[in-house]
Amino acid sequence: MTGIAKGAQPRSPVDLPVIATVIGDPGGIGPEVCVKALALKDTPFAARHILIGSVDALRIAAATSGLEVSFRQVGSPAEAGTDRAEIAIFDPETLPRAAWAIGKPGAASGRAVIEWIRLAEQWADEGRIDGWIMAPIDSDSLKLSGKIASIDDLQPAGTHLLRVSPRLRVVPITEHISIAEVPASVTIDSVSALIALIDDSFRKWGMTGARIGVAGLNPHAMGSEDRDTIAPAVERERAMGRRVEGPIPPDSIFRLAMDGRYDVVVSMYHDQGQIALKTAAFEGACTIYIGLDHVHLTVPHGSAMEIAGKGIAQHASMASAMKMAEALCAGKGFGYVA
Repeated sequence: MTGIAKGAQPRSPVDLPVIATVIGDPGGIGPEVCVKALALKDTPFAARHILIGSVDALRIAAATSGLEVSFRQVGSPAEAGTDRAEIAIFDPETLPRAAWAIGKPGAASGRAVIEWIRLAEQWADEGRIDGWIMAPIDSDSLKLSGKIASIDDLQPAGTHLLRVSPRLRVVPITEHISIAEVPASVTIDSVSALIALIDDSFRKWGMTGARIGVAGLNPHAMGSEDRDTIAPAVERERAMGRRVEGPIPPDSIFRLAMDGRYDVVVSMYHDQGQIALKTAAFEGACTIYIGLDHVHLTVPHGSAMEIAGKGIAQHASMASAMKMAEALCAGKGFGYVA
């Protein structure tokens, strides 16, 4: 991947990484947060950006948000740019304006989002972009499309979701499964494999020796799963030279991570980590898919149809995702390369 070497002079725009962002459901806040994030003038771009989606949705979002930006329709990711006042957009033009409504899910919107996501995946697989971001999509639109049953069906096989906030990073072993299914999902192999994947991913992004904390499953990490499953997995990976500790009581590990003891926490199920993360910081958080050859992120909030078209959506999470993608594509870890 391309990027900015530490201590080097800034490269010309043509040498910067290329990052695509799928604008999300056109009826939701996705187009709005994309436009707001790209229009920020607080720091220069460390990548070339291109949006994928409906140019009509973006123009409406810009107008309702009071932003003086225009959109340059392009034919390929090679035409991505760094101009905040004229944002590059690839619109397949398969979603007529009359086929969707602001604030409402719809079958046409769902089908369009799936098409845009598949295009971003194709570009990434072909090496035409260095990374891509998914703006908020809507589960109802996806179901109405008749193409997929749930949002989880869009998660690439073999990946895990690393949630990142300014003070806390968490990866759960599983995503949306019932609490009754959780204990069976916590095995020596599943815990060990996730620890290894996290460490390898951090190294790829320029961070060696990440300090990994592994949460216990039971209160005070005093159950049979903690003793017979989690502890052996941690010891296995420690023997491989990884900096990992656990199982650590789940009522304290997140506080320890926020205080700087751990760089990332492995949680035993979705909500165990999400409750801590969203309590620590909701705005400004983003989600990174680990286990891919390219950089792929999303934001930890939904399409918020109820406030779509009002120009009031917070865009801190999308701005964080874009800056994070820039840093990861440049091999600079979680720091932002200005």
